[in-house]
Amino acid sequence: MDERVAEAAESQAPPGPEGTNRWRRRAAALLMAALPVLAGVLPATAPTAAAAPAASSGSAAAAAPSARTGTGSRSAQISLDEVTPAIPGKGDTLTLSGTVTNTSKTTLTDLRLAPRIGPRLTSRSAIQQAARRKGYLSGADGTEVPGDHGARLSGLASGITRAFTLKVPVSDLHLGSNGVHQLAVSLTGQTRNRPYAQILGIGRTFLPWQGEAPENRTRLTYLWPLISTPHVTARTQSDEQQTPVFQDDSLAEELAPGGRLQQMLELGKDLDVTWVIDPDLLASVDMMAGRYRVQKPGGEPDETVAGKNQAYAKRWLAELQQAVEDKEVVALPFADPDLASLAHRGTRVRGALSSLGQATALARRTVQVVLHVKPSTDFAWPYQGAVDSSIVDVATSAGAHNVIARSDSVRETELSYSPTAARPIGSGNTALVADTLLSTAFEGDMSRAGNSSLAVQRFAAQSLALARQMPSRSRSVVVAPQRRPSVSQAQAMADGIRALEHSSWTETSSLADAAEAKPDPNARRRMPAPSSYPSSLRKSELPTAAFEQVRKTKDGLEDFKRILSQADRVMPPFTTAIDREVSNAWRGEARAGQRYRDTVEKYLLELRGAVRLIKKSDITLSGREATIPVTVQNNLAQGVDGLVLELRSSRVGLDVGDAKRVKVDGEHTQSLKFDTSAKNNGRAYVYAQLYTEDGERYGKPMKFQVNVTSITSTVLLVIAGGVLLIVLAGIRMYTQRKRSGPAPDPDAPLEQPDDGGGDDAAAADNDDADGRGDDDADGGDGPRNGEHSADGAKTTDDARASESGAADGTDGTADGEGTDTAARAGSDGSDGSDGDDTERESDNPPATGEKVDR
Repeated sequence: MDERVAEAAESQAPPGPEGTNRWRRRAAALLMAALPVLAGVLPATAPTAAAAPAASSGSAAAAAPSARTGTGSRSAQISLDEVTPAIPGKGDTLTLSGTVTNTSKTTLTDLRLAPRIGPRLTSRSAIQQAARRKGYLSGADGTEVPGDHGARLSGLASGITRAFTLKVPVSDLHLGSNGVHQLAVSLTGQTRNRPYAQILGIGRTFLPWQGEAPENRTRLTYLWPLISTPHVTARTQSDEQQTPVFQDDSLAEELAPGGRLQQMLELGKDLDVTWVIDPDLLASVDMMAGRYRVQKPGGEPDETVAGKNQAYAKRWLAELQQAVEDKEVVALPFADPDLASLAHRGTRVRGALSSLGQATALARRTVQVVLHVKPSTDFAWPYQGAVDSSIVDVATSAGAHNVIARSDSVRETELSYSPTAARPIGSGNTALVADTLLSTAFEGDMSRAGNSSLAVQRFAAQSLALARQMPSRSRSVVVAPQRRPSVSQAQAMADGIRALEHSSWTETSSLADAAEAKPDPNARRRMPAPSSYPSSLRKSELPTAAFEQVRKTKDGLEDFKRILSQADRVMPPFTTAIDREVSNAWRGEARAGQRYRDTVEKYLLELRGAVRLIKKSDITLSGREATIPVTVQNNLAQGVDGLVLELRSSRVGLDVGDAKRVKVDGEHTQSLKFDTSAKNNGRAYVYAQLYTEDGERYGKPMKFQVNVTSITSTVLLVIAGGVLLIVLAGIRMYTQRKRSGPAPDPDAPLEQPDDGGGDDAAAADNDDADGRGDDDADGGDGPRNGEHSADGAKTTDDARASESGAADGTDGTADGEGTDTAARAGSDGSDGSDGDDTERESDNPPATGEKVDR
């Protein structure tokens, strides 16, 4: 309201020549009604609007347009770009440099810039209120500094900017008592429509003044964060070095001269600060210092190009190692996990908390290996320092005993001052409550010099106001700025810290000392309930689905690890990538976080799919027993051992054999054969499935159809009868051979026939040639079936006659007799010699009924 009243008063101007007495009277009446209010706010040194009749309509609404930029005391914008020194001492001369810009639509004339010193601001809230105020407010903006310290400017056209520099001895400010004073530069001039002296613009800043050192100094701990977003993917090349693959080359841009991380390092190495480092950043830069690949923009994930910024990474690491030597280094859990999201959404998911302890252990090892210093992992830092009881429980579950909070989350309701940061919260844990106003002093756009300069002066002013709250008590204050400050923000932060180095009311302290400081007995120690967590921050948390996706990826990785012969080549890239999936970096970047999680999961599925069953076409089994081959393919660069292949039939009666162990070398296949048996004919589906050794499914099942075409019963009977006949024939041949005695000796000398026996032998030969004996020729009494022949051998022609198919029932047909003779000849076949049979039997013995010559 005070601003609007002041703006309304300044908008009063002498009427133009066309004004009438009626308008003059109305304006004068309204002005008289406003005199009680205006009497206390109009500056004594400036020309007053009450000295002349008003030209406005006289309504209260007339003040509204003048409150907008480009009118009244906002006709010009004054930016104080530099105040040196930021904290002056006795005998110093202030230098105020800046610019003035005409933001109105008319030309400004008869301009004069002058420094103004305002009243002392007695509280921290008064500093904040003064920083937010726009336009000129008489009384609150003080008076011009006595003496000729201003500067004249010629006319300033609309939109034109002009630079200025003013010098003011501190002694001319007459600061008097210690504390924070408002310092300003005002522009006085005229406009074409209002040709009288008026304030057209004002720029404010703050001037901390402490003439003598206080009895107790404030111990101030400033966190200097080296944190970035995830850059490394889960992918690696299949070479021996496992060359890492980066999402893009944006990390190199941050490490290059003038880049964000390069500036953070360059500025921080000369400051007395506590380095708070995400070990994932160190690991990423360390990988970039060697061979690395970068994914092609818009290409497939496996399309990469060689990275070429190793020099930036090597130089940055070398300089960081020197900068942190003998300095306090705090390592956050690897990849800076979002503790609040984990507490509010992740605890519902199995195994979500288990990775936090592993990330803490990995953080310690990474910092020691890369920076060669021993870091502290005893501090947890939730996003923006917002905490509640559930976040504290999660943060301390991984071994941290100190939780860095912020005072806008742990609010003091009964104290009129800012207590020491350390607050015991039970179970041996401590909450370090950082000061909100100091921690957020350099947020926003610091690229404009005016904003940066104002932030530095306000930071110094707030620190002095805090120290003056309890000058008799020494307190420990923690400043926890934004996690990833921009280059301009980092430069402003460094300017603010340097300014306090010359102050007499602060001294630097380590974070470990702040945690061990004696707590204020009246400070709040109870952590807020989860319901008090800011809704604006809760909206940006990782969803529960993100933790479910992480769990799914972790389970798949565990199954995959069990089958690998060299699991150490796969586990580190994936476990670190899984840690990055729940990073604080995804706050406000939900889509980017989802893409990163999807790429990790997709790549794991791609690797798991490299070990698979080759699709099998439908097969036919021609018999009750057969072998089914199933092939396992391994397209990985390393061998696989630890899988079991199992077949399962959809039909009872088809046995597909027992499960078989799978062991396949890298980039090879293995064919496993399953002995199957079927009890009946028909079709059935067979499902092939890979399992891990602990029974977990691996990959998708492979289905194929099996058609069993078993031999019929009739065919089996015929085959069985044929086999029986062959067996019987073999038995007969065996018995015949036993009766005939041993085979003749082929090397024995032939016997000479007697003189009188030639005719008998010849006759016998003739009989054999004819196939009949003499008795047969005459039709006399020759040998019959069952009778003994002349040489004493009993003939058995009944079976042979049956086998040859004789149907007349007569005894001793020619064929039958020939068969009998042939059988005897085959069995006797010698001249009566008793030598052993050493000759190999014929491979093709004569069949039944076959006639052979003796």
